[in-house]
Amino acid sequence: MHPLLPSLLAAVLYLGATAHHGIQLARRAAPLKPLILLLGLLALLAQGLSLSQQLITPAGLVLDFFNAASLISAAIIALTLLACLRIPVENLLLFLYPLGAATTLLATLVPHGTLEPINEQPGILAHILLSVLAYGLLTIAVVQALLLLVQDRRLKQKHPAGWIRSFPPLQTMESLLFGFLWGGWVLLSASLISGWLFLDNLFTQHLAHKTILSCFAWVVFAVLLWGRHQLGWRGHKAIRWTLAGFCLLMLAYFGSKLVKEFILHI
Repeated sequence: MHPLLPSLLAAVLYLGATAHHGIQLARRAAPLKPLILLLGLLALLAQGLSLSQQLITPAGLVLDFFNAASLISAAIIALTLLACLRIPVENLLLFLYPLGAATTLLATLVPHGTLEPINEQPGILAHILLSVLAYGLLTIAVVQALLLLVQDRRLKQKHPAGWIRSFPPLQTMESLLFGFLWGGWVLLSASLISGWLFLDNLFTQHLAHKTILSCFAWVVFAVLLWGRHQLGWRGHKAIRWTLAGFCLLMLAYFGSKLVKEFILHI
């Protein structure tokens, strides 16, 4: 099967669920939650089928920008669908479903250009995929933290904007934030473990900066999750720790490149 067919099916299902959701909200009526979740689940399965055909090829792993974006959006939608079973965050799907539709279509329709497939051992490929997913989920956690900060300030001013009013309550948004943090931290843990198992040396010159900073980020997120569980950390403290961990990851992925290409050559 050509990957375009499941991509089109996923896009139609995502946009159909979004249309129903938007029309019901415009009418000030409650959308049918089971319908939204069912369409989203079917769309997610179609997106996964398309993505599996584009990522894994006989030549190796094709992890270009749009394939990575589609992979991350699928993971975010999957986590949000799971969260919907426990907390009322289905209104966020109004923003996530179009993202899923756009990324799955772009991953299929945009040419891969001159990108060479990654032809490595399965363990190293798993390490790469886990790293991309961890980075993506923790990036979304940061976006969620910033939205939480804006929502908190708007509510304190008693003048929330229209798009803020469509968000779930603060406590629900905070629960979703920690759901993303848990998912990202588990994937980051698996990424570091797989790197230790399958890479020859995580502390060679070209990997040392990334490894050390990623480990520091892992510790920051671990402390944050421990503080949430044991001490009830929330609000601005949770947001500050989230931003601190993300800054370390940013330095790990982009700062290490800066060190290698510029500082070490001085």
